[in-house]
Amino acid sequence: MKLLQQLCVVLAAGVVCAASAQTVKVGEASYLLAPKSGERVPPEAPFRTPDMLKTAAQTNQWYSTLIFDATPEVIFAQPLTVKAAANGFEVALPSKEVVPTVRRDVEIHYPHRDPLVFTPTAFAHGPAKLAKASDWSIDIAMATGADSLVATVSHGSPYVYFRLNRGDVRVQVPASTTRVENAADPRLLVLNVKGKRHVVFGPQGVQWEVQGADAFVGKLPSGKGYFSTAALPDSKPETLAQFAAHAYAFIQDTKVDWRYNPANSEVETTFKASAQAMEGSSTVPLLGLYPHHWHQNPLVANQLGTGFDTVRGNIRTLAAAEFKMTQRYVGWVPFWPAVAPQTGAPELKDVLPSDLRNARRMMLREGNGPYWQGKGLLRTIKLMDVVEQQGDLKERDRLLELVKERIEQWFSGKDSKTYFQYDEKLGTMVGHPEEYFSIEQMNDHHFHYGYWIRAVAEVALRDPAWAAKDRWGGMVDKLIADIAHAKRGDKAFPFLRNFDPYEGHSWASGIGLGEYGNNQESSSEAVNAWAGMILWGEVTGDTATRDLGIYLYTSEVQAIDHYWFDVHRLVFPPEYKNVETSMVFGGKYAHNTWWTDEPRQIKGINLLPITTSSLYLGRYPAYVQKNLDALVPEMALYAEFGKKPSNAPPSDVWQDVFAKYQALADPKKALTSWDRWGSVELGDSRTHALHWMLSLQSMGLPDFSVTANTPLYSVFKRPDGGTTHLAYNASNAPIEVKFSDGKSMTVMPRTLGTLR
Repeated sequence: MKLLQQLCVVLAAGVVCAASAQTVKVGEASYLLAPKSGERVPPEAPFRTPDMLKTAAQTNQWYSTLIFDATPEVIFAQPLTVKAAANGFEVALPSKEVVPTVRRDVEIHYPHRDPLVFTPTAFAHGPAKLAKASDWSIDIAMATGADSLVATVSHGSPYVYFRLNRGDVRVQVPASTTRVENAADPRLLVLNVKGKRHVVFGPQGVQWEVQGADAFVGKLPSGKGYFSTAALPDSKPETLAQFAAHAYAFIQDTKVDWRYNPANSEVETTFKASAQAMEGSSTVPLLGLYPHHWHQNPLVANQLGTGFDTVRGNIRTLAAAEFKMTQRYVGWVPFWPAVAPQTGAPELKDVLPSDLRNARRMMLREGNGPYWQGKGLLRTIKLMDVVEQQGDLKERDRLLELVKERIEQWFSGKDSKTYFQYDEKLGTMVGHPEEYFSIEQMNDHHFHYGYWIRAVAEVALRDPAWAAKDRWGGMVDKLIADIAHAKRGDKAFPFLRNFDPYEGHSWASGIGLGEYGNNQESSSEAVNAWAGMILWGEVTGDTATRDLGIYLYTSEVQAIDHYWFDVHRLVFPPEYKNVETSMVFGGKYAHNTWWTDEPRQIKGINLLPITTSSLYLGRYPAYVQKNLDALVPEMALYAEFGKKPSNAPPSDVWQDVFAKYQALADPKKALTSWDRWGSVELGDSRTHALHWMLSLQSMGLPDFSVTANTPLYSVFKRPDGGTTHLAYNASNAPIEVKFSDGKSMTVMPRTLGTLR
């Protein structure tokens, strides 16, 4: 009888049953199907065609403004910008603007300026709606009844492809635009727009007519309602010829595939674009590759064409329907071994009692929502790591129970204030109470849920039965599906909600507010989320989730090197004064945060949380030192303009974050700079910070030249040449770990193997 009273629903990874219409059971966990009275609800996303409304809403993407707003913001496709406006569909090629700030530095903007505006002449176009979304390409429909103008926009593409079901097209141009005669191919409308070369590629038989002082009309032959437009990187005849040759290969679909190879610790990513030949027979599109695609990539090195200056650096053209890139996965282990007495264990004993005493209080220092509660969980887990490795299993067990108690409170669905809720209309799991507009604007889910995924995965290392899918672990799969669902076109969750496969990094804004497009601030918290997926997949034997996590982790790290840190000097222009950027937008970057312009927090937000999965930050020790050295003049400048808010942080705010970062270049200097009784970032503890620095002083810096045939590994090398090889076995059987330098070891189940 009880079974008959239950409501079963299919959601993402399987069948789960609800005891009522409001609560869905997932093992011993539960989530709600509606918010409790007075709680916020996710926004509606009505600006989608009927087919797209059948799928989960595509939030947190480079084009998400389109589905939420009747008057959407500019979409930064790179190198082009587009905007579905009241007067038509705008297409522009942005240029660099250097913008001074009150912080006495500069921001780099690439604003949407001087667009061509395309409108149908036979009907008044309707509001823009998302009509199709593949991995890095979208269709935007501006329809009225049966009439429609559809534009296809793709990341990296210098083209926009149009389909018009009837009538002709009007092209409005900026003032002072001139036409460049092109007798060789009458299909082409070649324009000089304030020094930039734009071309409209019409079908065979098109007639381009001047209309007034600022427009042209393309008379389209019957049955040929298609055309494309492109911006050119230069005005050379050979460039025009190349772009014309590919202008009629209209992109139809884009797809990214990833493959992790444990044998050499590499991730191979394949980008495929399928196209339709609108004229001629060529289905080879002209793609645009970002710096992270082409830099040090021998697979495309001799095939690249002229590039575009963009906010992401030089985007270079490639005539191909497919390209590949191979990246090294930087391994890590869940925790590091004990610090020996001769290398600092007595110092740990000085700070540990206070952290243990305050453990429960430190789980809730700032907020009640999923972000701060998640940070509190990981803080306690990392404290537990040290306690466990130093041999105090009684305190380890106490901290473990504290963490499980807090997770169960949220996952049970029974708490009056803290719970997770699934919203069927949008296709999302939200955590109550809301923090940082995580519900109202769908912001930051990967930042928030990453802490929870990582925390439960770490608990599963010690208590796999508690974390089993039929107990509390099933909720982790829901949180993973919310931020990184692997299925395309699903109703339950969107494909890779927070991750942009072509840009190679995540976006934080759910609805894409602002004239400069979507943005991401804390790239390091995105990496923390993907690390959690890796560990959860490995500990549960879910290789698909593990490999997806490795792909996301590896891609995000490479994008950080290029677009946040610019370690290869391919992105930031000479006018940019800072060593790194802290906020990456679709159309600008800025050295700032959403909550403060204090330099230490500006820099630190792309470092924290520093855990064992943060070793990627040390791949370039000279850059680490350069970045830290920049803090001195930045703080001096901040002091000069005299801004002293009433809630000013301590002068050594986040000093533990910077000491740990310093240890990736010089552990001795880090320990000297750190004040054990000074400021500690709320997501960390003095004990964990000190253990991190003492470990690196003992083991040496990470040696990224060595890989292993397992995802959970790290290798360190001291100045005297001594090495430490670590590997964690999350499985239930012994494994043989082979390192690329010839070392090997057998690691027993659920243990950390160490080879010194």
